[in-house]
Amino acid sequence: MGICMKTTVEIPDALLIEAKQLAASQHTTVRALIEQGLQRVLVERKGRAVHRLRQASFAGEGLQPDVREGAWERLRELAYEGRGG
Repeated sequence: MGICMKTTVEIPDALLIEAKQLAASQHTTVRALIEQGLQRVLVERKGRAVHRLRQASFAGEGLQPDVREGAWERLRELAYEGRGG
């Protein structure tokens, strides 16, 4: 991560208690929660939303043989087959 700087931050007791409970339930640390929250705020303030794609991979060997070398028209036909397209 690079060089870390130590600092002191004052937060309300109730917020710290809630953060500790959340950290414990998620097997992480309050420090990690603070870092994640601060990073999110910095990104939002810069006008860029945080977006992560879900893992959508699956085991397989790519396209089926009958469309592996096919044109987009063939793929479209298969996608809309039986749907009036």
